[in-house]
Amino acid sequence: MLTEKELKFIEYWEAHRTAQNSVQSKLIRGFPMAMMFGLPIILFILAVYIWLPAWYTKISGTTSGSFITIVIAVFIAIVFFSYFRMHFKWEMNEQLYLELKHKQKKQDAALLKEIHS
Repeated sequence: MLTEKELKFIEYWEAHRTAQNSVQSKLIRGFPMAMMFGLPIILFILAVYIWLPAWYTKISGTTSGSFITIVIAVFIAIVFFSYFRMHFKWEMNEQLYLELKHKQKKQDAALLKEIHS
């Protein structure tokens, strides 16, 4: 028998599964967690670049103009992480939904069989 929590999840997922499957939705919903991953990297590099520019160029062995390239690379990583994290989460919810629907279908078939017996 399905629990109340499982039934609520089925109702929720039936209402929201198509809206959460779009690329735009996945990017927007995954962006805060991805920013928590990428923002410290950008802030650290920015702080070193602003307050210690000579040290930055001497240690990294690059020119100070490569800062933009690093920021772009981290931004691409943020977009990648935000999309694929939410896509993975959507796939896991979809799998759970299909398993619960299968369980519910088997349960309904068993109930019907009992009634007709």
